[in-house]
Amino acid sequence: MSDGLSTSFGAEAHNYELGRPDYPFDAVAWMLDPMRADSRRIADVGAGTGKLTRVLAKAPDAEIVAIDPDPEMLAALRGAVPGVPTFVGAAESLPLPDASVDAVVLGQAWHWVDPVLGSAEVGRVLRDGGVLGLIWNIRDERVDWVRRLTEIMHGSHAEIMLAGGGPEVAPPMGALEEQTWEWARPITRDLLHRMASSRSYIITAPDDEKQRIRLSMDALFDELGLDGEATIDLPYVTRAFRSIKG
Repeated sequence: MSDGLSTSFGAEAHNYELGRPDYPFDAVAWMLDPMRADSRRIADVGAGTGKLTRVLAKAPDAEIVAIDPDPEMLAALRGAVPGVPTFVGAAESLPLPDASVDAVVLGQAWHWVDPVLGSAEVGRVLRDGGVLGLIWNIRDERVDWVRRLTEIMHGSHAEIMLAGGGPEVAPPMGALEEQTWEWARPITRDLLHRMASSRSYIITAPDDEKQRIRLSMDALFDELGLDGEATIDLPYVTRAFRSIKG
């Protein structure tokens, strides 16, 4: 997770927190379902501003640690989810002892990870039978205006990876299982702009490209009649994967 794009999000931590959607509780619960009843120590890796962390915190007696390569994102997480210990680190180099956690989860993050190195490191910190959970919220581009929005903003690394066959893991992690959830988020024009501003392509784009994207988005929103505090349903497909340490 050392790619320059993957560590660019801190500059837009506020927009990331406001613009990105939360994760469906049922999807997160499914990822963690194979954990033993007495298992409760979970590492949220690539935790960002805590979008996944706050859902994990709803689990009874959960002991969560949050890890991210960007200190600015972790600062935002501490404000959003007080009391969760935070550490700078990446999936390929976790600041955790051997066999110290029952689950490792990554939200919108495994596409930044070297799957072989990341799987080996996750396997190191997981106890026997521990779970690796991977989850993404992906906009549902079967809806015409959503497809047009993506064409304006450019596809993300995650969208490209998932469209190309999905994530990969390596030993000692076992085969991936997958489930999907479909849902929608009412969203305003302002939050759509904030969501776009939090994407790595736009964060690192030249100013003229940022301006082109914003104007093109506004033209689309004008066409949709999306003004002021008016909302439109932005459809999502949440794709969740889980793997057991073999």
